[in-house]
Amino acid sequence: MKTYAIRFTKEAAKDIEKLQPRLKEKLKVVLIQQVAVNPKSGKKLTGELSGFYSLRLSYKDRIVYSIDETIQAVFVHRAKTHYGD
Repeated sequence: MKTYAIRFTKEAAKDIEKLQPRLKEKLKVVLIQQVAVNPKSGKKLTGELSGFYSLRLSYKDRIVYSIDETIQAVFVHRAKTHYGD
């Protein structure tokens, strides 16, 4: 089964640095076991984030990513709260 490569933007890398260790571990598991295998498993976003997908990491935190089918890669754009904290 083909898995997608996972790439991070600079913003996502900064977000991940600020996550608690428990959430960093959960992020890793979710990306490897879920997103890399089935990138479209996340919620398809609309509006200004149309074309992006979102997955809940915790009650507050989400990862926002896009999929590049041509190179079979997932680009993680954000990995933090979307409530402005």
